[in-house]
Amino acid sequence: MKRIRLYMAAIVLAIAGFMATGVNAQVLRDADFNSIGRINGNGVVRNDKMHSIGSFDADGTVRDVTGKAVGTIKQLEIFDTEGNRIGYINTDGTVRDGESNILGYISINDGKVSNAEKQTIGFARGVRVDWIACYFFFHFFDK
Repeated sequence: MKRIRLYMAAIVLAIAGFMATGVNAQVLRDADFNSIGRINGNGVVRNDKMHSIGSFDADGTVRDVTGKAVGTIKQLEIFDTEGNRIGYINTDGTVRDGESNILGYISINDGKVSNAEKQTIGFARGVRVDWIACYFFFHFFDK
């Protein structure tokens, strides 16, 4: 019986370790597939030099490098700090601005990010689509 418990504990730890790798940082890449930054599972955004440039809070608040709120995400809608909807993401990955103009596309399958002309501008596989949109289309982390 002790041996079974030991095996079960080992299996649980192995599963926990495997799942923990899922919250590790996901690489953001440009159109040439060069690394341009990372977003970790806790929402911290880093540039290519691994310096923090902002974050996503659990409540949907988007913060810049100083910790100042620069926007909010609510159910695939993106708002500025005054509460104005500046964009949203359709379930098919189409990213639109506040006036419903197409800004670009995010492929749910492979993380490819394309502009409105369908030219590849980057990749972000394994990153939440709303976070990808804030990074690539709404430029919340630009200097």
